[in-house]
Amino acid sequence: MNSDHARKLVIKSLKDSEEAIKTVDVTKIMEIAQVIAACYKNGGKIMLCGNGGSASQAQHLAAELVCKFRLKRKALSALALTTDASILTAQANDNGFETVFERQVEAHGRKGDALICISTSGQSENVLRALLLAKKKGIITVAFVGNNRNSRIATVADHRLFVMSGDTPRVQEAHLAAGHVICDLVEKELATSFKA
Repeated sequence: MNSDHARKLVIKSLKDSEEAIKTVDVTKIMEIAQVIAACYKNGGKIMLCGNGGSASQAQHLAAELVCKFRLKRKALSALALTTDASILTAQANDNGFETVFERQVEAHGRKGDALICISTSGQSENVLRALLLAKKKGIITVAFVGNNRNSRIATVADHRLFVMSGDTPRVQEAHLAAGHVICDLVEKELATSFKA
């Protein structure tokens, strides 16, 4: 690819990313941040799950909550259900890949916790099964999805964050941008009660 074509690709990709981020509902970001902050205030924890790039998003956001986003403060309990290779491979081998997150929600989830499900398609079976079990257990459910408002995950979750794009990389970029803002808002909301 010559430099002119490369430059055009870079400019288009950055513009497309910006446009995808602009489709995220600001009110929904604020609503989800309040839900997560309330979960922490009530002694709950956050669990996160997703596949592929969404798995890395789950891990990234868990790290921001446990360690810190901007402020020096106490650790916040957040668990990415995507990280333990022994659990994931044992459960997938014995009971199928569609159960890998559900089993961990069964083990770790308690009423009043929150589960953030990240799926660009909104159709991932293993994420959906974790979501359904979470709802049965009284766990608050949040879905980060793409533009399919009728996806199985979007229709089940208590709270939904849509990115109105069908381009997976752009949806993932918008999910991370929204997730960072949510972490920032949660940290500021809890600043007085969760000082280091």
